[in-house]
Amino acid sequence: MFELLIQNPFLGALVALAGLALIFGAILGYAAVQFKVEGDPIVDQLDNLLPQTQCGQCSFPGCRPYAEAIANGDAINKCPPGGQGTINAIADLLDVEAPTLDEEHGEETEVKTVAYIREDECIGCTKCIQACPMDAILGAAKQMHTVIADECTGCDLCVEPCPVDCIDMLPVESTLGDWKWDKPPASHDAITLKLIATDASTLAGKDSEQNGEAA
Repeated sequence: MFELLIQNPFLGALVALAGLALIFGAILGYAAVQFKVEGDPIVDQLDNLLPQTQCGQCSFPGCRPYAEAIANGDAINKCPPGGQGTINAIADLLDVEAPTLDEEHGEETEVKTVAYIREDECIGCTKCIQACPMDAILGAAKQMHTVIADECTGCDLCVEPCPVDCIDMLPVESTLGDWKWDKPPASHDAITLKLIATDASTLAGKDSEQNGEAA
């Protein structure tokens, strides 16, 4: 075997590299297991509740940093894309009272939007590409840009940097894949109680009529 390797230096070099790769791979695998840093489970749960738009409207560079800030005591009502639903979910998780959305960070929109570049007007400045936190815009310098609609979260961070104002935020039409039932009204319990009270009064009226006829 050694004679074969000596006679074929190229083969010997390959065997040596493969051996080094196995040794260093084993060392890295051992280090990854022994020195693994455990994440904060509450941060992971908060991050899962946030909409992952990475829009920065909460004054943090992304949803994960905002989740870490919430875990450290920051306000839970700074996420316009998530809206009141996300605030309520976070409040339930942390067992605190749910505040209303802080409008200083933006307003909640019920209709999801996606960026659309009017490509015939695009000058290829790449400013929208630099602003996009999701890498959802394709293009190159002095070349036409376009948006990958499936990757766009509708954060609209690309709109303001555009020097020729050729980016529109268009509503996303519902499909069979993302259509959902409308949420029940907030006063559902009150409506239910009102119906029960109405039914009870109706039954009481019928009983009185029957008693009158019997008399």
